[in-house]
Amino acid sequence: MSGRSKRESRGSTRGKRESESRSSSARVRRERDRERETEAPSSRGSPVRVKREIEPATAREALAPVVPAVRVKREREADEDSEPEREQRMAAWILRIGGAATAPTWIPLTGRGLKSHAYIHSVQFSHHVFLNLHTLKFYCLPDNYEIIDSSLEDITYVLKPTFTKQQIANLDKQAKLSRAYDGTTYLPGIVGLNNIKANDYANAVLQALSNVPPLRNYFLEEDNYKNIKRPPGDIMFLLVQRFGELMRKLWNPRNFKAHVSPHEMLQAVVLCSKKTFQITKQGDGVDFLSWFLNALHSALGGTKKRKKTIVTDVFQGSMRIFTKKLPHPDLPAEEKEQLLHNDEYQETMVESTFMYLTLDLPTAPLYKDEKEQLIIPQVPLFNILAKFNGITEKEYKTYKENFLKRFQLTKLPPYLIFCIKRFTKNNFFVEKNPTIVNFPITNVDLREYLSEEVQAVHKNTTYDLIANIVHDGKPSEGSYRIHVLHHGTGKWYELQDLQVTDILPQMITLSEAYIQIWKRRDNDETNQQGA
Repeated sequence: MSGRSKRESRGSTRGKRESESRSSSARVRRERDRERETEAPSSRGSPVRVKREIEPATAREALAPVVPAVRVKREREADEDSEPEREQRMAAWILRIGGAATAPTWIPLTGRGLKSHAYIHSVQFSHHVFLNLHTLKFYCLPDNYEIIDSSLEDITYVLKPTFTKQQIANLDKQAKLSRAYDGTTYLPGIVGLNNIKANDYANAVLQALSNVPPLRNYFLEEDNYKNIKRPPGDIMFLLVQRFGELMRKLWNPRNFKAHVSPHEMLQAVVLCSKKTFQITKQGDGVDFLSWFLNALHSALGGTKKRKKTIVTDVFQGSMRIFTKKLPHPDLPAEEKEQLLHNDEYQETMVESTFMYLTLDLPTAPLYKDEKEQLIIPQVPLFNILAKFNGITEKEYKTYKENFLKRFQLTKLPPYLIFCIKRFTKNNFFVEKNPTIVNFPITNVDLREYLSEEVQAVHKNTTYDLIANIVHDGKPSEGSYRIHVLHHGTGKWYELQDLQVTDILPQMITLSEAYIQIWKRRDNDETNQQGA
């Protein structure tokens, strides 16, 4: 190419750049003129107040025109995040504003700057309304101004429901159905939880705890626990925060859907348990319940002996444990007799607290009946409760020594948890006991399991069932479901992941119960039952 041609080419390119620069400057001037506007028409025709934010001209050069708000997305105030913060805030919940509510979708969106995902997404896909879940403020991108509109309050309430003391007091007195935005009806508190992959064991436990009124009421009010001080760097308080958020969403009467996602709650469980309990791997309901109650108690500032929390106030009872060491079975009879007179082999007694009582099932039969059908054994609840009458002795074996133990209850909590021991583990496999426990739904009196001096102190010892967790199938491949009593209607419901159906009380007793929560009657309830 000749020198003249090269000069003409460079001159042409320079002219194009100057033209683009003039065009860009014109766009900037037009945008500045639009800054003076104080109102913009909403999709409904009514004025929507907006608050403009002045930015440098370079931030305006690649903006698309503002279109009607069609979606809401989660975003972050800061453009620069640390890696842990970014991982915690990557999820965004998309909801339609103009039409019917759509299913939640999770996508990564962080920040509102020029290089943020939210900014780029708003330009590429014409989705312009974003919600900051910390400040609960709406912004229009890429113009980056705040939207103030009362019609958006339904969305902020779904994301962060709040309850007054009066509303909380009336929860167990109401039998009114709520209507979701997709038209389905539901009872607040009786809603399904998503099974992300294999977290139904955690779903059942969380749904059971959400229907324990004192525990539920405590977590419905964030002021009850938000000022609890924790050591720097402690992550366990995240469990408290996420559990409170889940309680408020489960009992929200203005949900968009008749089910709730426990995603953030389960992420906190995985993190705080150091992956002992996971979303993708089936876990044991009793192990999860035990860990969760103790972790919740510790995160709320409780200790083993002195400081109490709402967890211990609701579930903690006490018992006496009598222990007697046994001589080795291979020793001669005379030597055994001599050892029994030593102090080491005398019975000792200790006071101990408990969060739940473990009930042992009798050994299931190994053979079929005369018709070559498998025998389904049954046992009354009071038979397996005899373990705590202070008389029944049970032998416990360790690697080196054997002990005889008996138990006697000294304090009954307001809410009593039974864990029926269905699984036996050894070095090779886990075996499940299919024995059916026959139990009444109401009027279970535990007075006979208390010592005589304690019986005079405990006026109310009668319990009614409020939650029943069932394990179906094989030990490692089974599934969980739960039966829950709705206090407002007095009806029982069966919940399995997203499915919610009503169930007759008679059908509850036919299931392979695994975990049960019983409520102690107070004086008013006892008088009503007597009448």
